[in-house]
Amino acid sequence: MLHHFFPEHSFKALLFDFDGTVADTMPAHLAAWNKALDKYDLSLSREQHLSWAGRPTARIVEMMNELHQTRIDPEQFVKEKESHYLASLNDVTPITSVMEIIEHYHGKLPMAIVTGSRRKIVELTMNQLGIQKYFDTLVCAEDYTQGKPAPDCFLLAAAKVNAAPTDCLAFEDAVLGIEAAHTAGMNCLKVTDSYSLVHTR
Repeated sequence: MLHHFFPEHSFKALLFDFDGTVADTMPAHLAAWNKALDKYDLSLSREQHLSWAGRPTARIVEMMNELHQTRIDPEQFVKEKESHYLASLNDVTPITSVMEIIEHYHGKLPMAIVTGSRRKIVELTMNQLGIQKYFDTLVCAEDYTQGKPAPDCFLLAAAKVNAAPTDCLAFEDAVLGIEAAHTAGMNCLKVTDSYSLVHTR
């Protein structure tokens, strides 16, 4: 299945970003952001949301504070935003093109989730979609300090699945995540807005 993209390469592990890659969560996350930001008279555009995708929520709040000269408490905001997101969990669906690859390689290659979201939110979403059985490990926001575009999360995931970074294939939808995967020394497939898979350089 992956030989279509990489005819000369046999991968030993597959590493997947979660939001916008495995699960179509981005509309629900953006709506949750804007519901939580409303009381501060702020909003987040779709373009800004996508450009920051991959960073932990608390870090984005810090960046918004710098940008707007506000003093939003990151920890409190994370709780409020997550509450809004969980209320719309029924609207989240898996991304079919990626799930086909996950199902095909299940039991053949180790697979990990590598995300800037918090573990609780990822696990609840995976349970809702019934896909937790496919993944050997989760690397979430609590597991590393430097978020994407730093390579730390992908390098940690490679270590957890016992594979050299060059033997891992990453799947990403966001610019920061693709940069992180490449910096980690990994090949990467991008999930486009139309949910097709394309090579990244």
